[in-house]
Amino acid sequence: MECVLAEALLSQSQDPRALLRALCVWDTPTPAERVETLRFLLQRLEEEQEDSGGASARPASLLLQEAVREVAAGHLVPLLRGLRAGRAGTPDGESSAPRDRRRRVVRAACGALRACASLSGGPQLAVALVYEALDDLLALRPASGPEEEAAARAVLGERGGLGAEEAVEVLVAVGPCLRPVEDGALLERVARTALAVALGDEDDEEPGAEEGAAALVAGRLLPALGRSSAVALRALWAGLLPREEEEEEEPEPRRPGPAPRVARLLLVLSALADRLLPAPGVGGVRGAPEEEEEEEEEVPDPRRSPGFWRAVQAGLVHPDGLSRKRARYLLQRALETSAGLGAECCSGARPENEPSLFWWLDKKKEELLKFWENYILIMETLEGNQIHVIKPVLPKLNSLFDYAMSEEKACWLLHPSWHMCIYKRMFESENKSLTKEGIIHFLELCETKGLPGAPGFSEFIIGPLMEALSESSLYGRSPGHKIGSCSPLGMKLQTFLVTYFSLLSEDVKSSFLLKFIKKMTSRHWCAVPILFLSRALAHIPRCKVLGVEGLLALRDILQCTMITHQILLRGAAQCYLLQAAMNLIDVEKVSFSDVSNFLMSLRQEESLGRGTLLWTELCDWLRVNENYFGEISSCIGFSGRCSLNMYVQNLVQDYIKSPSLEAGGNCFMPDWHEAKLVAVMILLAADVEEMKNKYSEKKKTQNELKAFLHPLMDVLMKLGTNAYIPLLKTDKCLQLLLKLLQTCSLKGSLTQDDGVLILLQNSVISATESIFEFIVRRLTSSELSTVSDLERCHLYLTTLSALVNLHGKIGWKNNNSIWKFISVLKNASILHLQDMSSEKEPKLNEQIQKVVSMECLAVVCGMLAQKSDLHLDSLDVESLEKFISSFHLNQIVRKPLTEEQNSLFEESSSSQGWGRVVAQYIHDQWLCLSFLLNKYYILMPTTKDEMLEPFLQVLPKPVVILQSALEALNILPSDQVLPVFHCMKILVPKLLCSSESLCIESFDTAWKIIYSLSNTQLIFWSNLKAFVQFVFDIRVLTVAARIKGQSYSKIKEIIYKIIEMSTTKTGVFNVLISYCCQSWIVPTSNDMTLSQDPFSSARDYIELIIEGCIFGTVFRRDQRLIQDVQAFIENLGCECAANIVTENTNRDDHYVRVCAIKFLCLLDGSNISHKMFIEDLAIKLLDKDELVSKSRTRYYVNSLQHRVKNRIWQTLLVLFPKFDQNFLDQIIGKIFEAGFVNNQASIKYFIEWIIILILHKFPQFLPKFWNCFCYGEEKLKMSICTFLSVLSHLDIIIQNISEMKPVLKQALTVILQWCFNHNFSVRLYALLALKKIWAMCKTLHIEEFDALTAVIESSLHQVENMHGVGNAKKNWQRIQEHFFFATFHPLKDYSLETIFYTLPRLSELVEDEWITIGKFIKFTDIPIVDSAYQWYLSETELCELKPGDWSQQDIGSNSVEGDSQLEWIDVQKKVIPWKNNVSDLELDLVFQDRAAKLGKSISRLIVVASLIDKPTNLGGLCRTCEIFGASALVVGSLHCINDKQFQYLSVSAEQWLPLVEVKPLQLVDYLQKKKTEGYTTIGVEQTARSSDLTEYCFPEKSLLLLGNEREGIPANLIQHLDVCVEIPQHGIIRSLNVHVSGALLIWEYTRQQMIKQRDIK
Repeated sequence: MECVLAEALLSQSQDPRALLRALCVWDTPTPAERVETLRFLLQRLEEEQEDSGGASARPASLLLQEAVREVAAGHLVPLLRGLRAGRAGTPDGESSAPRDRRRRVVRAACGALRACASLSGGPQLAVALVYEALDDLLALRPASGPEEEAAARAVLGERGGLGAEEAVEVLVAVGPCLRPVEDGALLERVARTALAVALGDEDDEEPGAEEGAAALVAGRLLPALGRSSAVALRALWAGLLPREEEEEEEPEPRRPGPAPRVARLLLVLSALADRLLPAPGVGGVRGAPEEEEEEEEEVPDPRRSPGFWRAVQAGLVHPDGLSRKRARYLLQRALETSAGLGAECCSGARPENEPSLFWWLDKKKEELLKFWENYILIMETLEGNQIHVIKPVLPKLNSLFDYAMSEEKACWLLHPSWHMCIYKRMFESENKSLTKEGIIHFLELCETKGLPGAPGFSEFIIGPLMEALSESSLYGRSPGHKIGSCSPLGMKLQTFLVTYFSLLSEDVKSSFLLKFIKKMTSRHWCAVPILFLSRALAHIPRCKVLGVEGLLALRDILQCTMITHQILLRGAAQCYLLQAAMNLIDVEKVSFSDVSNFLMSLRQEESLGRGTLLWTELCDWLRVNENYFGEISSCIGFSGRCSLNMYVQNLVQDYIKSPSLEAGGNCFMPDWHEAKLVAVMILLAADVEEMKNKYSEKKKTQNELKAFLHPLMDVLMKLGTNAYIPLLKTDKCLQLLLKLLQTCSLKGSLTQDDGVLILLQNSVISATESIFEFIVRRLTSSELSTVSDLERCHLYLTTLSALVNLHGKIGWKNNNSIWKFISVLKNASILHLQDMSSEKEPKLNEQIQKVVSMECLAVVCGMLAQKSDLHLDSLDVESLEKFISSFHLNQIVRKPLTEEQNSLFEESSSSQGWGRVVAQYIHDQWLCLSFLLNKYYILMPTTKDEMLEPFLQVLPKPVVILQSALEALNILPSDQVLPVFHCMKILVPKLLCSSESLCIESFDTAWKIIYSLSNTQLIFWSNLKAFVQFVFDIRVLTVAARIKGQSYSKIKEIIYKIIEMSTTKTGVFNVLISYCCQSWIVPTSNDMTLSQDPFSSARDYIELIIEGCIFGTVFRRDQRLIQDVQAFIENLGCECAANIVTENTNRDDHYVRVCAIKFLCLLDGSNISHKMFIEDLAIKLLDKDELVSKSRTRYYVNSLQHRVKNRIWQTLLVLFPKFDQNFLDQIIGKIFEAGFVNNQASIKYFIEWIIILILHKFPQFLPKFWNCFCYGEEKLKMSICTFLSVLSHLDIIIQNISEMKPVLKQALTVILQWCFNHNFSVRLYALLALKKIWAMCKTLHIEEFDALTAVIESSLHQVENMHGVGNAKKNWQRIQEHFFFATFHPLKDYSLETIFYTLPRLSELVEDEWITIGKFIKFTDIPIVDSAYQWYLSETELCELKPGDWSQQDIGSNSVEGDSQLEWIDVQKKVIPWKNNVSDLELDLVFQDRAAKLGKSISRLIVVASLIDKPTNLGGLCRTCEIFGASALVVGSLHCINDKQFQYLSVSAEQWLPLVEVKPLQLVDYLQKKKTEGYTTIGVEQTARSSDLTEYCFPEKSLLLLGNEREGIPANLIQHLDVCVEIPQHGIIRSLNVHVSGALLIWEYTRQQMIKQRDIK
């Protein structure tokens, strides 16, 4: 067509120059057609010029040359400049039409320029055009500095240069006109410039504004240059090579640079691939014409460049999908080129036996092609990012290793870095399941394949592998693994590390392990990964590979473990790290000093407890290696090698030694760290010595310990008599004494036959009087005068308490002198406080003494409270009580005068500000008052008019004290309120009747404090316990329930607040229910003062027990992970020292239910109050079950609703023995009614079980049971299997019936009618029951049933001898072997173990619901009655069974049992049962609320699919509607969601999308209703007046009606539509699939709404 146009123009004009000038006249904007016409004409002239090569054509040619130069310089170049200038002012969001028109003009103009360059008669025009375009392109290159950038802008500004697109197109068009030899330098310059623009700045780690220019150059210019000349191609490759050579020096050659840099490099390589890597049979560099043979030899082969392959590998693991695709493309092209050429190829030499990154041998062609085909297949499959797609391909990864390794030579044939690319790609996947699969595959492969020493493997392990291992979620327990078992990944990691470490050569083991440990300190690891990595380290066999640097690195890891809040995980990690240190340290490279400093990083209260196995292992390690440790520096006054005993002796002497310079009498307290170090080393050395002398005399151990303690005891014995001992020395001695006592008596220590402990205690007791004398003198002689002395005061009093406790443990004997010292301390403190009460102007030393005296009194009161059984006549307790009674509560110590500059400086620089001093003073006041109130709480008045006892006359009235307590709660910091809570516990029960509002205010204030402390770990639990003890004191509960006032409502409100808090903080509810249950069933001596039974109030707070029985949360994945790991550590028992030394807090959520169930087990059915409580509880539980059943919340396997119902029926089973016949007569109807409800299998088992037990114990209810079979089919079809299952255990039911024939006859009558039911499952249940009952009839030889023998025997024979091996026969075998019918015995298996562990396990409930019997035994807060212990355990073989493959399921079940079950468990948030009852809400509101919680936006689009028949189309539409946020999908019947084809297409979308049922006949009314609500009704149909989808604008409130698959929308409905929309079609077939049509319209609606929302923003 273009040729015809050009010929027509030339034929009408004799002068081409005139024609050219005419065509060069154009308007603005330039019409693309005119420029294209000019190009056609010039190209035709070019063709004629080439055809006419004679001399007669030259004169005309010269004129034409002048004309085309004029066209190029005068018209085309200005046109291109003008296009750039015009584009400069256009917005970024320019529409596509102007942009496409401009591109059309540019390419036409450049095509014309190319023809002009050819017709111009020489290279001058082409060279000039290239220079001009090159200058403009240089201006686009990334500037190296501000000066170059300014120069580039000046060039473009002076002459209005070409834009990026114009310059590139000019070079593409004119470049081929350059001569390879004469213009070679220019071609190289063009190549370098193009490469600079395409690659961008090397130092730029983020893609900048030049991204578009780079893509333009790579897409247009570089391929053109590569095709035009081998010179240009060599120049381009030369520009790439230096960059790659620099990368060879980097330590990780697979990473050529930052991600954007790699992406640009791959972009360039892909653009040049056609020339660098020509496909077989296609012309390229190595397939060029013969005249280019000389150049062919000089063209580089990328396959021989290591840099090229490193770039490909970096691209294969690049974050950007397009870059990965380019890398795979380059790899594929290289393989095709290698296979086509067949020549030998290698990518550079490698040292020793290490293979090249790439090599090719034609004789190995088949093997290599197989390897690379599988490799590319795996990499392409990984792009899917879906584990179910990728998992089938992973076996090919094993075959890759078989290809890549030579078993004979034990070396790599193909470089292992290719395999690392696959694993790195898997490790960095967004799909954590894929990441986990990749890690496990890598760990297993290295373990099973016995891989030879792979270059770069160690770096890969320390780099990408450990980065991937830092993800906590990977360590979750896999399905099928028991709770408490080790994480599969943790086990494989341990095995891998041990195996890989053993394969390393001795010279690299040390460096590898040091890097591995340092990597663990390079980031903030979570508790779970660092635990399992530490465990793996601990299991490496003993070898001497780490020195001081390694020990310091392990200490750094210990510091990393301290950031986690999980104490048990933290302690376990410390244990493993200590074991790793003992296994891996080369003792000759470390000293005792290094080891002791390392041990100080361990927390004794979390891991290194004396008496644990870990402590014993450490002692044994020190004993074995004692003589091999390295030399000690002179930091402790000793240097060189020495024994452990000598080191410890020098350590103690250096510690006790007084500093050479001590500043005056007052100084700051020494750090506790040094005292802790010395104490631990003393005890370790003593235990090591005892281990040495285990079978010899123990006197040597005692002598050594005495030698260790001698410097300390020497100072302690002189404390009372020598007043000149330096203060710092006394402080350090007392600190060491305390640390020795604490460390020696930590939990886990063995007090029996502990010679070290006994000797230490005896030594300390001998110095007690001297210590007491010193402490009392210091506390009473006004020597403590600064704020820093308050820490010293705390040290003295802590020592005092420790010594009193020590004497209490070993017996007081004749130690009345101790109480004399305490009496002196008490009297002096009272005297100080009385003397200072009238002071006018406070002074610092006097105020400090006042605080010290009050703290002393508080400690004395604490001692008296603990030793109340002693006769302390010398202490004169009465004077202390009178003084406490005269307190002015909440009295503060005023701040000293500001003129005392030195004191104030010390105060402000100390750890305590004056506010903390005042808080401590008030705190101690309440400690003293708590002692007094606890002693005399019985004698306190309960009303204002009641008289006080004579010795309490000075004590304020209880109302005043409670008001002061509220004031103290507002004054004190949250960590100081504990004694105030203790006082409130005594006051509130006395005042609840007379001052209810004040008590309620105290409840509110205290709760606010508890809530504010919920994020703290150390002080929260003690304060919560005190809060629960005073709010839920049995007397408070009783009084509040009796008066039924506001306090009663407030207590119930607090109950639910505590339960709500327990959803985010595990263990909170445990404290409440444990305390209340103990108060009701195991009253304390305080509770015995009640005038009535403590249990009387339990019924008023029955909600607490109900919530306890059904309590349990659906954990998030991270919460379940922590629970599983903690269970694993607890199962280790004494093997892990953390289990011994950490406190068992019973904070597992299971203990709430355990407590409630054990409480119910202790109730006595013969006790009238217990009986009323049980009956009330049972009725409320049945009501709760009915409420949950009617809830509209989605009910699926292991959902919260399923779990709540399961817990309800478990509790009812526990209560059953306490039900009498009269009560069962009231509730039997509700129990049967529950059997008619559609339930999950586990709940069916419990309902069937309890019905069997009821009928067994009370056969009187059998008539009501038979009535259950008389209901209509509509009701029975949902539940008949439940009642048939009960009949399967008829042998148990009739045990207590004397006349069995009528019962058997009735049973056979009922069963036979169901044996011929149309539903196969019903027939199976009926035939199973028939088989069992008929066996009973034959055993009893009942002649009346002879008439039925033929029918029954025939039915049973037919089912037993079904032909074939299809599902029918298999299901009959399965149901007979099912545990509930084959093994389960309703009477013998009636135990807590069966109810709470065995049955949930066999019914395949999620493991969160399995409560082991060990937890019932372990929870000792509620005792076990000996008579009840037997029914805790199951003695039958049921507990040994495994879950079967038969799942009991009723007909018409609509529960979701898809593959997404585990996903639901993981996704559902931690919620609480009582908050989830939403039966009174509209369905739409439920889904909207759920969507809002998920952050999902809901549109106003309703999709009506009532006319659609096929489940596949409905399932696909459901999925599409959910993805695009439709507000609802309307279907003709909700039964469609049970269809397997629907579920396959919907992939659980129906669970997140509101589905509404509207029958086709109801559509007219539904459409009219929605019109009134403001919806526009839109039909998807082709009609005469249909609107085009591309032109129709959807309203926000749109209703989309889809037609039937065959008939479309019926004519009667079209008239009710506001508009019909059709999809424009260009093919022959008339219509699209209805799902596809709907999806197109739904997307168009969504797209339009998104644009509108963006415009609004």
